[in-house]
Amino acid sequence: MSEGRINIAFHVNGAPVSLAVPPVRRLSALLRDELRLTGTKVGCDAGDCGACTVLLDGEPVCACLTPAALVNGAAVTTVEGLANGALSALQASFLARGAAQCGICTPGLLVAGTALLEKEPHPSEAQVQDALGGVLCRCTGYRKIVAAVMDAADYGSNAGGIDRHLPASGHAVGARIARLDGVPKINGTEAFGGDSFPADALAVLVVRSPHHHPRFAFGDLDAWAQAKSGVVGIFTAADIPGKNCFGVIAPFADQPALAEGVARFRGEAIAIVAAERDAVAGLDLSDFPVEWTELPAMLQPAEAQADGASLIHANRPGNLLTKGFVERGDPEAALAGAAVTAAQVIETSYVEHAYIEPEAGYATWDGDTLTVVACTQAPYMDRDDTAKVLGLAPDKVRIMPTATGGGFGSKLDVSLQPLIGLVAMKTGRPAALTYTRSESMMSTTKRHPAVMRSSIGADAQGRIAGMVFEGDFNTGAYASWGPTVANRVPVHASGPYRTPNYRAEGRAIHTNGPISGAFRGFGVPQATIMQETLYDELADRLGIDRLAFRLANCLRDGDETVTGQRLEGVGIAACLEALEPHWHRALAEAEAFNAANADRKRGVGVASCWYGCGNTSLPNPSTIKIGISAAGEVVLHQGAVDIGQGSNTVISQIAADALGLPLAAIRLKGADTAITPDAGKTSASRQTFVTGKAAEKAGKALRDKILRFANVSGEAQLALEAGALVIREGEATRRIDLSKLTADADGLAFVAQESYDPPTLPLDEKGQGKPYAVYGYGAQVAELEVDMKLGTVKLIKITAAHDVGKAINPLLAEGQIEGGIAQGIGLALMEEYIPGRTENLHDYLIPTIGDVPPIETILVEVADPEGPFGAKGLGEHVLIPTAPAILNAIRHATGALVKKVPATPSRVLAAIREAWS
Repeated sequence: MSEGRINIAFHVNGAPVSLAVPPVRRLSALLRDELRLTGTKVGCDAGDCGACTVLLDGEPVCACLTPAALVNGAAVTTVEGLANGALSALQASFLARGAAQCGICTPGLLVAGTALLEKEPHPSEAQVQDALGGVLCRCTGYRKIVAAVMDAADYGSNAGGIDRHLPASGHAVGARIARLDGVPKINGTEAFGGDSFPADALAVLVVRSPHHHPRFAFGDLDAWAQAKSGVVGIFTAADIPGKNCFGVIAPFADQPALAEGVARFRGEAIAIVAAERDAVAGLDLSDFPVEWTELPAMLQPAEAQADGASLIHANRPGNLLTKGFVERGDPEAALAGAAVTAAQVIETSYVEHAYIEPEAGYATWDGDTLTVVACTQAPYMDRDDTAKVLGLAPDKVRIMPTATGGGFGSKLDVSLQPLIGLVAMKTGRPAALTYTRSESMMSTTKRHPAVMRSSIGADAQGRIAGMVFEGDFNTGAYASWGPTVANRVPVHASGPYRTPNYRAEGRAIHTNGPISGAFRGFGVPQATIMQETLYDELADRLGIDRLAFRLANCLRDGDETVTGQRLEGVGIAACLEALEPHWHRALAEAEAFNAANADRKRGVGVASCWYGCGNTSLPNPSTIKIGISAAGEVVLHQGAVDIGQGSNTVISQIAADALGLPLAAIRLKGADTAITPDAGKTSASRQTFVTGKAAEKAGKALRDKILRFANVSGEAQLALEAGALVIREGEATRRIDLSKLTADADGLAFVAQESYDPPTLPLDEKGQGKPYAVYGYGAQVAELEVDMKLGTVKLIKITAAHDVGKAINPLLAEGQIEGGIAQGIGLALMEEYIPGRTENLHDYLIPTIGDVPPIETILVEVADPEGPFGAKGLGEHVLIPTAPAILNAIRHATGALVKKVPATPSRVLAAIREAWS
């Protein structure tokens, strides 16, 4: 036994293992680093997320909390050991049910579920919730996970795999198929950001500001480094060779990769330390030579906007980053003449993305090119920002996205990419970094907190007459996506309703708070809370059913929006109509319950949404390349990063049907800036619509090229048989031997590349124009119960109707709806990020498997003339109505509107006392 180490012997997945390790080494690190069993994921290193769950002598444990000494003589089972090279029944059930989306939490859920099924092959829902309650998922909404565990026995005779027969030519679009990239997510082979570090990579640690707004000065960095064993180098802003500034929207780019002299928010990076990996565990940064001088910090927009407020950025005239504006008609006159009006002030909080995978990746120098392998939502944006910071040409930076364990907007911004790139550049060695949970939460972007004021008026018949809205959005220390939020909110604040007289302004304001960026909706979820709660108040004052009030005012084909855009393919009425029977049933049940109960009251709420797909009045192109190889495969160069939403599958389905070949022939080449065309960022619910349209165009272009080559008509059928392309037209058949054709550098005998940029128009000075080519629509009904003494809220059911235009894959669409609803529940009831207090997944609460009620999904298909096969976007829409529907249900149950979210028990009680005082 070497000093500080013990010899341990145990079995892992049935194989004997002997190691000499420190006795307190985490089992998770032992499995991942020593045995390279990276199917066991690490999301927190604190036992909070459960992603690292393994079986220890048949019992589920958190590997991150289990010291190596405890496994001596034991048997450990990881996700890799759940089946012998195939799929277990539970894994097959997960795949078939769509229970894995991004996949980062999936191993922990599968292991915990396996332990349950060993004891109870036919568990109840309550048993599943108890057994899996310690594993957090941020993508799925849990409902398909529960179903997969309960139904696993159905796959008992099929444990060797699952029926993967894919639809025939022309039948991929609309097929309810399991995700094409699903198997690696459930067998532990999917490689995420921290799963493939080179053995010789330096470890990178980041020194961050512990204060909201300090001045800082370094001491003797060289002496500190020399005194620390294994430290290879320390790098600060002075070492950055390029422009020390990045940002997702070029005119507003203002964030340094490493702060220079002053930090503007808690968690901002000021220096990085590169060290040998085996030295990191003993490296203490608490004595890092830096002196902090705290400066006054402004954390609220009102402070930052007050007369005489100091400037967050000295080179700007004020702390207002930017504002968006839309005006139509005469809203003041309309409000003055309205039969009824409703006005309110609503406040929302910071919301953390809380993806289970912290930021992770490595950089390496390959010849004259820097290669960064990391989790991301936007590889081309990462490339350009990293190149700028490091003083490189963009074509000398290659971004290779790994599987991304959740993003929801925050992984659009660069994080570690320029930092690890700097170390690789300066040392000539690979450099790897995985954020801790706390530094991920303190340093990355949040949902914008907002303070919103609005008035809405209606005539005596219940028709909306006018609306005024203004909102201050706390964009934090740097711009990030603040301009997008400021401009998107005024377009959407009316909701999907006819509003003839309207004025809305959204302001993004700098503070010393956390950076606020993109988070599933770009400010629209906050604005919708304002608008939809006021709609309930108006309906009640008029004595009109709340759902009927919305139906009477909703947009329909031929109507104009508040920006003057005339719409076609409008599905909001169909969504509301689909909810009517559920609404009336729920109201009757609530009335009966409330008549029999005094301390608990049931409420029913409804809310709607609309959401423009893609950038607001800006270019938004995607490019797809598709070809047929000499070996007879359809090769799809698909650069749209799949972060769990299913773009790898959906875009393949679209391309296959557009081309006219079976989905099974598709071979995907995923995002890589060196080989795949730019499909744009994964955000703004744009991939199905924008990249899907590019895929449809590319598929059709390739088909046309083949048909012209064969000199046949457009009605011919294509097939691939034994390395030959077979074209059938009527009774005639032609075979093209692909191996005899001249292939391009990618080995493609036929190839087509097409781009699509949605047709939009700029907004004028009054916000009039065509900001989006396509909108998606939805509405939800929330049923809940409020304890009138405790203020606690118990969700009973959520029914969601969403217009997707065309459901390219209904199974994946349902998963998106359920996952978005779960995040909407968090926004409504529990999630509130407070810098310095909730920087972990213990103090920051997100919904668990027991917090999400049954969800009934209704897919509405009102085809859009612009979308691929009529499809619209979906990903962000599904979160938007959830929180206002819940708040409206609380008000229905209690008579009280909670005016600041989340609606925690204390806030619910305070609202009840105010309403009844």
